[in-house]
Amino acid sequence: MEFIALIAALMSVNALAIDIMLPALPHMGEALNIINENDRQFVLSAYLLGFGFTQIIYGPLSDRFGRRPPLLIGLIIYIIAAIAAIFSPNFTTLLILRVVQGMGAAGTRVIAQSIVRDRFSGRAMAEVMSLVFMVFMIIPVIAPAMGQILLFTGSWWTIFIFMGVTALIVATWTFYRLPETLDEENRRPLSPKAIIGGFKLVLTNRVSVAYSATTMFLFGALFGFINSSQQIYVDIYGLGVWFPAAFALMAGIMALSAYLNSRVVKHFGMRRISHLALIIFTSVSALWWMISMFGPIPLWLFFTLLSTAMFMFGWTSSNMNSLAMEPLGKVAGTASAVFGFFQTIGGAAIGLIIGQLFDGTTTPIAAGYFFLGLAALTAVLIAEKGKLFGVGEEYESD
Repeated sequence: MEFIALIAALMSVNALAIDIMLPALPHMGEALNIINENDRQFVLSAYLLGFGFTQIIYGPLSDRFGRRPPLLIGLIIYIIAAIAAIFSPNFTTLLILRVVQGMGAAGTRVIAQSIVRDRFSGRAMAEVMSLVFMVFMIIPVIAPAMGQILLFTGSWWTIFIFMGVTALIVATWTFYRLPETLDEENRRPLSPKAIIGGFKLVLTNRVSVAYSATTMFLFGALFGFINSSQQIYVDIYGLGVWFPAAFALMAGIMALSAYLNSRVVKHFGMRRISHLALIIFTSVSALWWMISMFGPIPLWLFFTLLSTAMFMFGWTSSNMNSLAMEPLGKVAGTASAVFGFFQTIGGAAIGLIIGQLFDGTTTPIAAGYFFLGLAALTAVLIAEKGKLFGVGEEYESD
């Protein structure tokens, strides 16, 4: 269980840098003279930009030098950037430091997933990733509330101190308790030929690329909601200081989804569960979009529709990530980096577009969920050659 908790903690460093910021966005906008409310979303997008692009570097490094050294270096970069952000004289400087902070966090995403793939495969990997995701979801549950508490006791920069200290604790835990999982004989040389060969292995695998694209589309929907969540809950529904509670409840639903997935995935398989969940996700999003076009949606109905969609998200993300990684165990670091790059950059770009379309209603978010669900379903059909609910090829045993 310590292994699962530690991997979840590593991934949570990234989630913390996003979710704890949400209550502080209006305060940062006021302190740094941000006129357009939608521009506050760049605090999230800048971080995701650094997080996404740098993953492509950590993969080959972790396949060559092992998992621990680049992971610890990334955590150090994250800590330094978080503390430096306290002294930002303007919004531009803050955004630059958020990019650097994301660059440090990129190692946690790439290498944590590679470590799991080093030790597990198939449905066992999906089960472990579901449990990791369940523990990981504790952060979105408590982070907005923690951000709100920090704002009660100090200015917005206290949040960056908290992020730096938390990352230091995780780095210390990693240094003392996480062993190296990549054996010497499985390490790849850090040469142009080896790197290009690794990328070729990843990018020419139809199943892996298609499932990675599916996850990218779904992350785009999630990022679109996160970008607009403060405006939706506070500006539309007037929740005020209760916004973190609503966000926490949503994260709790996703954690429950991940836990249930870990219990049933061995019995029904990754494909059957994730394909069904994706169809439900898309159908519920279509219903939400249609209802939103007839006028304002009451809070209870909005939350019911969103909760159903995000419960299904919990059944797709860990399974489809595992399906993408499963055929590529020999280049797990590079595969995790490539997929993380496309999923984060693509998802962040899509989410930014959806967030910038916020017009005081939930219609843009609902439409985004529906069309991205359709795009994800198309990618799955490409991966599975037009067939759903199968058990796959040689990668998944029954």
